[in-house]
Amino acid sequence: MSSPSAARARRSGGQAVLIGEVARRSGVSARMLRHYETLGLVRPTGRTGGGYREYRDEDIRRIFHIESLRSLGLSLRDVGRALDDPGFTPTGLVDDLIRRTRERIAAETELLTRLRRIGAAEPDGWEDVLLTVALLQALASRSPEQRQRAALSAAGEVPVPVEALVEAALSETDPNVAGALRWALAQSGDEGSPLLAEALGAPAAEVRERAVQAIAELPGDEATALLRDALAHSDAVVRRHAATALGARGVAEAVPTLIDMVVEMTNDVDAADALSALAGSGPALADEIATGLVGRLGENTPGSSARRRRLAEALAEIPGATAARVLADLSRDGDRAVAVTATYVLGVRAAR
Repeated sequence: MSSPSAARARRSGGQAVLIGEVARRSGVSARMLRHYETLGLVRPTGRTGGGYREYRDEDIRRIFHIESLRSLGLSLRDVGRALDDPGFTPTGLVDDLIRRTRERIAAETELLTRLRRIGAAEPDGWEDVLLTVALLQALASRSPEQRQRAALSAAGEVPVPVEALVEAALSETDPNVAGALRWALAQSGDEGSPLLAEALGAPAAEVRERAVQAIAELPGDEATALLRDALAHSDAVVRRHAATALGARGVAEAVPTLIDMVVEMTNDVDAADALSALAGSGPALADEIATGLVGRLGENTPGSSARRRRLAEALAEIPGATAARVLADLSRDGDRAVAVTATYVLGVRAAR
């Protein structure tokens, strides 16, 4: 004789099965099914004469619905509301799940990044791991003093991974900390060059500027090559930093950009210093620089007095016959301010 619950199951169009079979079909453990029953999420069709739970097809479908909703990150409370409350709409809950998922992904990504950086440091033991973690945390500190100390410690026995230094250098706003980070990167040679080169194409102008400043302090041919490429960059700020750095390295390709800087009076003091350093490499380049300055600043046209005075100042540190001849001409200029400036510069040059 069949049990009353089995009879009810037949009348409802499904065959009742025991909890063990439900667990096998659904992949949900018997213990979890009992927990669902306690919460009122799933109620078995009935029980056998021996007291065993019996489930019908509709119950099993509900279990699959519960698991599907749980896979989206819903709590069991929200799962119950979604299945039983007709007024419970998914829109707001899904938006909240999206937000929480993004936060979780960001946290997991940060953890992955930290683990990769610790691995890149190749720690010898857990003490090294702890030191690396401490340095990484200090680089992210709100305190500029802590960030600066971490940067200066980066070249110690347990070095900070270059990737972390580059990231910190590209986001640092404090000039003292930024200088320490660039110094730390320079201690690693050209290792940070690829990441910094990539940052030259960043959408944010401030990131591009920090990248070229960091490259300028890197030693080696790879950094010089990157600076040469940066002379053709679409960002004028990047071009200027590259030209100044290349001038200090004796690269004559920087001359046109440096002359532009003098003419435009943009970082013109640094540009003049770089041109002076380049001019000292030989008379041919010195004359080329002087000729270039004259071509841009020397026009004797109405209203050009300020430009000619600027030319006299720019030629002060440029040796060679061309610069001397131009200064002599300017010392006889009809504009007294230009003539006085040129005469003073000639006197300084003669005293050397």
